[in-house]
Amino acid sequence: MQFNLAAIITAAIVAAAAPATAVTFQAFAGADCTGTVLATSNGASANECVFFTNAGSAKSISFSGIPSGDKGEFYKSGGANDVCTGSPSVVTGSGSGCASAPAGFNLESFQYVKA
Repeated sequence: MQFNLAAIITAAIVAAAAPATAVTFQAFAGADCTGTVLATSNGASANECVFFTNAGSAKSISFSGIPSGDKGEFYKSGGANDVCTGSPSVVTGSGSGCASAPAGFNLESFQYVKA
């Protein structure tokens, strides 16, 4: 899923229609989920990569609604890691929280993975 307006609207429609758990990601310009909100993705599906287009990225991404036992994976911006490839830079547990990019990097893509 590309992180653009059409994808966000589509995800919102799918989330509204589906009774399943709704996982939400929100990208921030600052570390620790501070600063300007760059974009929001509602209703992400398990194992579906959500990513920025046009060389977009964020310093941090908040998440909520990741089901118990599942995990969040966040990938730094840059060729080998774009669109959820390679190894994730940050891995979180279930529930809600904030993932900040490693020092000197931004996050470009993310997904939640079923256990």
